[in-house]
Amino acid sequence: MIDRRLFIKISSLLLAAPIFAKKSLAMQDLTFSSLHMPDESDQHKRTWMAFVANDYIWSHKQIPEVKRNLALIANTIAKYEPVSLLVSRKNLHEAEELLDIDNSNFKIELHTFEVDDLWLRDTAPIFVRSTYGEKIALNFNFNGWGNKQEHSLDKQVARYIANTSGAIHERANIVLEGGCFEVDGNGTAIMTESCILNKNRNPGWSKIDIEKELKTLLGLRKIIWLKGIKGMDITDGHTDFYARFIKPGEVIVSRDNYQSSYDYEVTRENINTLSNSVDANGNPLNLHVLDTPEIINERFGTKDFAAGYIGYYVCNGAIIAQKFGDRNADEKARAVLQSAFPNHIIEQIAIDGIASGGGSVHCSTQQEIIV
Repeated sequence: MIDRRLFIKISSLLLAAPIFAKKSLAMQDLTFSSLHMPDESDQHKRTWMAFVANDYIWSHKQIPEVKRNLALIANTIAKYEPVSLLVSRKNLHEAEELLDIDNSNFKIELHTFEVDDLWLRDTAPIFVRSTYGEKIALNFNFNGWGNKQEHSLDKQVARYIANTSGAIHERANIVLEGGCFEVDGNGTAIMTESCILNKNRNPGWSKIDIEKELKTLLGLRKIIWLKGIKGMDITDGHTDFYARFIKPGEVIVSRDNYQSSYDYEVTRENINTLSNSVDANGNPLNLHVLDTPEIINERFGTKDFAAGYIGYYVCNGAIIAQKFGDRNADEKARAVLQSAFPNHIIEQIAIDGIASGGGSVHCSTQQEIIV
């Protein structure tokens, strides 16, 4: 992997990230308390996605393939659970042609809503539960990964989805994206310092302040910090490209064997950190290492290509994972995932257009929980 996403600097957005008042939600007079974010394998009400590939972000070579990839992801997920897609009016007819709206096992629902980009893992709200049985949609103030990309439309996504889902919409006091962290649903999270403890998102916030806020919002007792790497991709090193929880105490971690890649050292440092970490209950982590593929499809570009198997999505009864055309690596990834999720069907699909822009199945999806 070289860079994960198209890196666009827009002069009007080259401003420092806003400093939010450091009043934690825990101290506000809210109608709920003790929030909890379940693991991704918890039962979903539906998956949220966006059907979009705008020409001010994606190249003309990528756009048709990216849309086909998005439709493939949505059609595959709809075999297992409902899917709701945000789609602009200009893309509505194309989406209807590519999607199995009338033939899927579950409903594929289109919402006419304008967005900049497709990364709903980062722009959509994070759904959590309260102890009173309320569904809370946390808005983490998406700012284009530190004002690196146009996001005037994307910053409206979290509120729209919160309102449409009927959840309680709450804005956090800090800036981050859903790809910045992984939770095990039992009090432990893995996060990258390079992303969250970054002045392009949270200037003036200390690590202690951010930990306190996130422990309150996500129901955490322990945060394991990976160092990550700043400035090499648009995300500043998202966790969901490096490590994913299978369940409490079980982690799948990526290893890049391409020595010229900056991720060669980063992934090895991640493995070392996680090997020497314990979860919220004091138990050591059992790691399953997945090597990145040596062969990729270069047709849609390689500069930002995200070549890794960690970006799978866990939906109701299935794992939606990627394949890259490297037979040995693809088969090993399938075997590891099947062993990790024995009660799930492994659906391996090729989405090389999306990968060429630095993303994965996981990056393009966001689960809505059931309460």
